[in-house]
Amino acid sequence: MNLDRNTLLRYGSLTGLAIFYLSVVGMVEAFNGRDIIKDLYQFGEIDLLTLGQIMVLLPAAIGGYMIANRLKDEHGNGTALVSGLITGAIAAIPVLILVWLGSTFPNIRNMFVGINRDLMEVLTLGYSLTEAPMTGAIILGLIIAAVAFDGALVAILPDMWRKSVINAMVWTLGIGVMSELLDQILNTFRGYDWIEKDTIKTILQSGSIKPGFAAFIFVVAFLWPIVMPYIRKPLNERYQASSTGAQTTVNYIGYALLILLLLSLPWLVGRFLSDVLVTISLYVLMGLGLNIAVGMAGLLDLGYLTNFAVGAYVTGILVSTGPQGIAANGGPAFFNLWWLIPIALLSAMLTGFVFALPVLRMRGDYLAIATLGFGEIIAKLALSDALKPYIGGAQGILFVPKPSFFGIELGDPERLYYVGLAACLFMLYVTTRLQNSRTGRQWGAIREDEDVAAAMGIDTTRTKVIAFTLSAAAGGLAGAIFATKVGTVFPNSFTVIVSINVLSLIIVGGMGSIPGIVVGAAALVGLPEILREFAEFRFLIYGALLVVMMLTRPEGLWPSEARRRELRGDDDEDNIASEATAVPAD
Repeated sequence: MNLDRNTLLRYGSLTGLAIFYLSVVGMVEAFNGRDIIKDLYQFGEIDLLTLGQIMVLLPAAIGGYMIANRLKDEHGNGTALVSGLITGAIAAIPVLILVWLGSTFPNIRNMFVGINRDLMEVLTLGYSLTEAPMTGAIILGLIIAAVAFDGALVAILPDMWRKSVINAMVWTLGIGVMSELLDQILNTFRGYDWIEKDTIKTILQSGSIKPGFAAFIFVVAFLWPIVMPYIRKPLNERYQASSTGAQTTVNYIGYALLILLLLSLPWLVGRFLSDVLVTISLYVLMGLGLNIAVGMAGLLDLGYLTNFAVGAYVTGILVSTGPQGIAANGGPAFFNLWWLIPIALLSAMLTGFVFALPVLRMRGDYLAIATLGFGEIIAKLALSDALKPYIGGAQGILFVPKPSFFGIELGDPERLYYVGLAACLFMLYVTTRLQNSRTGRQWGAIREDEDVAAAMGIDTTRTKVIAFTLSAAAGGLAGAIFATKVGTVFPNSFTVIVSINVLSLIIVGGMGSIPGIVVGAAALVGLPEILREFAEFRFLIYGALLVVMMLTRPEGLWPSEARRRELRGDDDEDNIASEATAVPAD
């Protein structure tokens, strides 16, 4: 076997340093509190797998997979497997050093806060520091080497089997991590005969899933990619062979089922998840708006929080019963959200129009920096003493009433969800129509090459102003809903991270892709809301995921067809031929 020592050392060292870093910064200790698989035995509950242990083992699996995937074609499967095992053995060395430091120098925590007893309990598999810590660390090192070997084994599998294994592992671990939410969802059905408390106990165990249920998830998720093509292909053939009227009927049935699911969703998932869904809907709404400027017109806008803040503050001023409300200062009272939504929309559109004028000649990075400056200006103005008599300054606007619909107050998350859903569907309709319109094609031409678009007779100034103005409308609408959801408008809610979040969900979901915006919002906004106990490491994980996404899938999780072809380089004749001869999956 021709093993490249430098390659082995590089992959093994990087894998070991990743485990070392995650341990020292406290992530392993913090994540160890979230159980994934647990069971009840006669001597008590046993944690079979925790998220902290996954944080130790996952880098080893990735390292083994990566080195085997690199070496398998050139050196063969045997060399790839051995390389994965050696990579895991090298990665275990920093773990052994860390345990040795923690057990030999008890005062090391004075310098490294993360190296404490709880971390040592994880890295020694429960062995006490006063008994045999190195024994537990050696056992963990052997497990790390074995996991790296398993990662290499997955890498050399045929494509279909490799995808099935990865799919099964992701679903099993994902459901295990979200088991507390699964428990909340199942609790809403406890009054029904088909799901009693004893049934739930066979699935869940104290905020985690039981081994039998984990095995069931793994088997189903493993078989799903293998079986589905055999089911989907004949259905697709029958659909294609049917008449146009039959296809239209099937499409309408699908849309009706989707709408029925969306309408019943808050009552299926409970109050907490409904509140998360409202937050996701606000970012989907802003993502649809920013997608007009960034995805369709190619105008990099980092000051989108400006429109969001304007919508929220206008709403607060119009409906607040506090000292900043216009009703308290002798003006008319707007207690209904439906009356003020057009005002908030027009205010945000006016802001987008005014802020677009100074930056019309800017492109690329310069445009991004200028719009970022607008966002910072709005954030500082909201905190300033000059505007305090009007918008409350640091104290904000208080006593913003909840919206109502025919006398029904939409204050609960389950009811406010429908406001966000209606706004998203409205904006989805608008953006879809714009994308397929003459203006949408003009935006696409500007995105590809502004000089060529101008030479073809497109009024680039007018087109870009329209893009900024219409993009701002969704931000104003989201701000209005946000103000009524929270009941207050504080300047601390409008920071640059809002703009970064909206832009990131568009990039991660897929630039120019409307379904990608929903996926990106669920991944970058929904998951952090659900896993709030790990808020300390939120931006660390956030940044790492963005880097991984840009390296492995720059087109996004659900890219548009044009973006996918652009980034995959389908100009190559072989790629074009393969695309032309490929059988569609759907």
